[in-house]
Amino acid sequence: MSTTGREGPGTAPDETPSEEVPMGTVRLKPVVFFGSAVLILAISIWAMITPSGAEETIGVVVGRISGWFGWYYFLAASLYLLFVVFIAVSKYGTVKLGPKHSKPDYGLFTWGAMLFAAGIGIDLMFFSVSGPVSHYLAPPQGEPETLEAARQAVVWTLFHYGITGWGMYALMGMALGYFSFRYRLPLAIRSALYPIIGRRIHGRIGDTVDLAAVIGTVFGIGVTLGIGVVQLNYGLKVLFDVPEGLAAQIALIVIAVGMATASAASGVDKGIRRLSQLNILLATLLMLYILVVGEPFRLLNAVVQNVGDYVSRFPSMTLNTFAYDQPTEWLDAWTLFFWAWWVAWAPFVGLFLARISRGRTLREFVAATLVIPFLFTGLFLAIFGNSALFVVRDGNAEFGETAMNVPEQGFYTLLEQYPGFLFSAGLATFVGLLLYVTSADSGALVMGNLSAELPTPVTDAPPWLRIFWAVATGLLTLAMLIVGGVQALTNATIIMGLPFSFVMFLIMAGLYLALRTEYMKVEARVTTLPLSLSGRMPQHGLPGAPNWRHRLARAMAFPSRRAAARFVDQVCRPAFQEVAEALREQGVEAEVLEGTVEENGLTHVGLRVPIGTSDTFLYEVWPVELPTPAFATRSVTTHDTYVRFEVRLTEGNQEYDVMGYTKEQLIADSLDQYERHLEFLRVRHETAAGSALPDHRPDAPDAHLPEQ
Repeated sequence: MSTTGREGPGTAPDETPSEEVPMGTVRLKPVVFFGSAVLILAISIWAMITPSGAEETIGVVVGRISGWFGWYYFLAASLYLLFVVFIAVSKYGTVKLGPKHSKPDYGLFTWGAMLFAAGIGIDLMFFSVSGPVSHYLAPPQGEPETLEAARQAVVWTLFHYGITGWGMYALMGMALGYFSFRYRLPLAIRSALYPIIGRRIHGRIGDTVDLAAVIGTVFGIGVTLGIGVVQLNYGLKVLFDVPEGLAAQIALIVIAVGMATASAASGVDKGIRRLSQLNILLATLLMLYILVVGEPFRLLNAVVQNVGDYVSRFPSMTLNTFAYDQPTEWLDAWTLFFWAWWVAWAPFVGLFLARISRGRTLREFVAATLVIPFLFTGLFLAIFGNSALFVVRDGNAEFGETAMNVPEQGFYTLLEQYPGFLFSAGLATFVGLLLYVTSADSGALVMGNLSAELPTPVTDAPPWLRIFWAVATGLLTLAMLIVGGVQALTNATIIMGLPFSFVMFLIMAGLYLALRTEYMKVEARVTTLPLSLSGRMPQHGLPGAPNWRHRLARAMAFPSRRAAARFVDQVCRPAFQEVAEALREQGVEAEVLEGTVEENGLTHVGLRVPIGTSDTFLYEVWPVELPTPAFATRSVTTHDTYVRFEVRLTEGNQEYDVMGYTKEQLIADSLDQYERHLEFLRVRHETAAGSALPDHRPDAPDAHLPEQ
């Protein structure tokens, strides 16, 4: 499961590259960085010094968690999925991850490709063969090696890699993206708790949340790296006769950490993106190769049946705790491990998904996150899983035992059953190495971002911090391999994923409170609409009052930059100065804002009114320069662009143009919006039985304002 960024044919022309932070400007979060670093290093050293004691302790703790919290993992995973689906289909689904005027940074094709690669790693190759074969030979219920066992085998694997896990990623991604891009809070786990604990997210509680996320992420990545090490070790033995064992695995960890360091240091828009783009293409090639040289029609029949079984059996599998005859060992090795693994990866992958999804609606984000990655993942698992089952059911019992008991050999042993083994094995090894490196490098990038205070959501931690986390993750992976191989890593993940699973419920509550508050603003706007419309009616009979001819002239005008400057000087600035003065006479603090738009050099001007200690009304007219349309009546040879003045409020661009308004009309419109804001505050005050969304941070009084 790697978290990566990349571009493709659908890349938007205005993609936002990541920003590097000079070492001197970054501030570490001391509790998060030193707390997680000390804990990871302490566990690694302890495991290396006393591997037998560590293995025994981890086994005991996992047994307790399995007995006490097994039901909880099933219930939690289901509730996470139900929540994100509810948000997507509800009235909140139209809310954007960012201001209303924000546009996606990536084209649809590129974004979809990144969603797929965000949660996929070398473990997909590992479990695509060992999973179905293990469930066929030793199913959790029913007789082994039957037709029913074969039908269950691939479906259980699809279930463990299915939409339940992606629902956890979607939850974290939409929460982080919403608070970061819409309310300009840090792109960190703590920000999702802002509606619940307010400015205390910048204190010890916030540090504790981020600390739990970093620790869970390190162990989650460690599982993938551990799986990758043992599988790549076997692949190199097959291809180059490299001996299996701890020495070769240490060498692989060192090489991978070195490659991950170089890749992570280059940022999302360089090394990580390019490696990930390549591994998607090669993984697809490997899948198509097996489909073509194997039994394509038999495989396609099986794939279609797997889809039907997954859809029909999903509800009963979701909460199947096997209460009456519980296969404890199977649950620990499969469902509980996978749910804990998804939880551990949720902050890691969710942060990246948020980073690449600015400008998408919640409905679009959830639908794409649940569907796009699973389409490829499910197809990959179905093709390799059914291919492995066909080999076993056709009489090759030795292959079945190998795939179940020595899973790192299962994938390569399957490839041996087809022609062109050297080609397919070499391709598989290269794909595995790329997936391995992209897991390590993107993990280092995200953990560096979580353990530091960064100025913007698209800023990355400095290279030295990413290098540290790449090395620390490699050290932990090595320690767990010494303790008990992949089994020790899976057990540790079940333990470390538990604390963060509780945090995810707080994140659900925080996101719901924030969305409910936002919807109150919409209701307030609807309530005050009749007043707004009446306020814009022309005042017939008054000298200079606008009439229908003025309205027609405005509709047909495509003003030049010079006209825009006059509009600011003669209408906007005087209008806002009058309103601000009138408000101050009423005892209300108000100020006129003015600045230059970087993109076009034009002046924007607005009105800012602080309300109490926790809210601010903002009304700005923002100049946007666009190409003059072909149907314009004026000559486009003189002016090939024209200027719109769009209204931007606290929540973003309202997408209507006030260029050509008279001073009285602009004053009326600003007061319309001010009255709507006051109505929203009234409704929120009457309905808020719990916490409402706090609206400012101690270190940035206006940081609650959505990005303008």
